This record gives sequence, C-alpha cells and structure tokens, in this order.
Amino acid sequence: MVEDYPRSLTEFEARFPTETSCLEYLAKLRWPGGFAYPRCGGRDTWRTSRGLWDCRSCGGRTSVTSGTMFHRTRKPVLLWFRAMWHITSQKYGANALGLQRVLGLGSYETAWQWLHKLRRAMVRPGRDQLSGCVQVDETYLGGRKSGKPGRGAQGKALVAIAVEDQGPKKIGRIRLRHIQDASSKSLGGFVGDMVAPHSIVATDDWQGYSILSSLGYTRSILSPKDLVLPHLVASLLKRWLLGTYQGGVKQTHLEYYLDEFTFRFNRRTSGSRGKLFYRLVQQALMVDPEPGKKLKAPTSAAADEDFDDLDAWDDHNM
Repeated sequence: MVEDYPRSLTEFEARFPTETSCLEYLAKLRWPGGFAYPRCGGRDTWRTSRGLWDCRSCGGRTSVTSGTMFHRTRKPVLLWFRAMWHITSQKYGANALGLQRVLGLGSYETAWQWLHKLRRAMVRPGRDQLSGCVQVDETYLGGRKSGKPGRGAQGKALVAIAVEDQGPKKIGRIRLRHIQDASSKSLGGFVGDMVAPHSIVATDDWQGYSILSSLGYTRSILSPKDLVLPHLVASLLKRWLLGTYQGGVKQTHLEYYLDEFTFRFNRRTSGSRGKLFYRLVQQALMVDPEPGKKLKAPTSAAADEDFDDLDAWDDHNM
C-alpha cells in the first residue's frame, strides 16, 4: 500500500474537512484490500447513511472505529485527527494544557486522557525487537532526595534503556521501560521483551545482568564510560521531559511518556511530520479501546506533578 498522508497543515485541512473524510481515511487504512465483515468474512456489504457497515451474509453491523482506540468515542473523529496532527507536528511533543487550548476541549482532564490514549497508540502491537548489538543500562528520574544513592535509591523512577549500536556513537532504534528495580528478574524481563534472541547485549558489570546468558544472549561487559549510547538517550530524555512537560510527570504515568519519547526518537529522521501522523493513525486502529475512566487524570495542570526537581537528575553511573 502506498503511504498516503498530508505533508503540511494546508494539505491536512484540505484533506480532512469533514467527519466523513476522516472515516473514509480510517477505512482505507484499516481495510486496504476492501472491507470484509469480521464475523463471517463476507464481502457482500454496504454502508449506511450513518457510515456503518452492514453484512448481507450474516446481518451483522459494525463501524470502522469499532474495537479501535476510537471505539465509542463521544467526540467527532475529525477532532481526534486534529489532536493527532497537533501532537505529531510539534517537534518536541504537546502537553495537555496546550491540546486543551488548541482543540477547545471543555476540561484539562479530557485533554490529558486523550494524550495518554494517543501515547498508548504510539506502541505498535507486535513491534519488532531490537537486534544486532544492543547497549543496555538504567537511569533514575527524580529530584535529589536523602537516602541510598545509585541502584536501589528510594523515591525515584528507574528506567531501563536499550539502544541499537550501529557503529561508532551511532544510534539505531531504542526501547524504554519503567521498571521496579534493578534485579535479574526486572532487567532480564526487559531485555527478553525488547531484544531479539541471540543478539549481543552490552552492559556494565552489574550482577542483575548475569541472567542474560541463560536467556540466550551473548553478554558483553563494558565499563560505565563506554556505555555511551544509553547515556546519550538518557540525557535527551531528561531534556525532553523538562522542555515539553516542565518535569510535571507522575511516576504512575511515566510509561506513557516513555512511549511517546520512543515513538518520536525512532522516527527522528522522517522527512515529513505528516509521516508521524500517518503512523499514529495506523496504530490507533491496532490498539484495543481503553475507557477513559481507567486513566486517573488530574483535574488541572498544577495537579499533574510528581517529580519535584527533574533537573536534579540522579544516575548511578551516568
């Protein structure tokens, strides 16, 4: 399928002036080979005046948004499209307050829920694992607090970082995850999920990585100063969180922000912001619906804070 997306705001507005134009675009992306009713596979179908699909074979009815992120949305898909364009066209991302103002949403809570649903869609189901030589390390997010430093520090968020090493200081794709601790179970689970079997995994000499050999990886031990790529990603992540969200990120919601950073970073060389919009719409059709009530949204920007001082970045070896 030829990738079809607007290249500019002018093209976006001309391409999606109505709700019908948005629904037709979704149908083209969801069913590139033409619509077949999911229950019976029947192709003898027609569209109703409300944009629903009826099947003559089994009498079933569905919509292009059914079972997707847009499932049972009370807002027009056109408004969702504008939200996705706004988010992907911003070089460093968008915060809930800005989205609320741009779309004229009635509450900060609604804008926050929309952003988190879209961040969830930034993780493509079944995405490829990293491969080749992969550098792995962890870093802490959070202000300087009293207590144990380094691995095992209290009151801070531990983030595992995996980076494809594609040559001298050249970064490929990345994966991030908020993990509970630096144990073999947590680190082995992260690498197992993010890195393809039989890859070379470069780490420091922390004992938590000793499990990697038993998981089928070739472990290469480097000195902390030689784990350059995770250090660089950690620095960029910190700068992004501070610049875009002013450090207002709750630990309980950190995973969503890591997903957005990963989505943007892995598409950093894209020649068009419209390509990011296209990918986000595609992936929004792949993820299961998530009720907004499952997301405990803050009622205001002032309430959406957890880390007291993100610029006081505490790392065990970075």
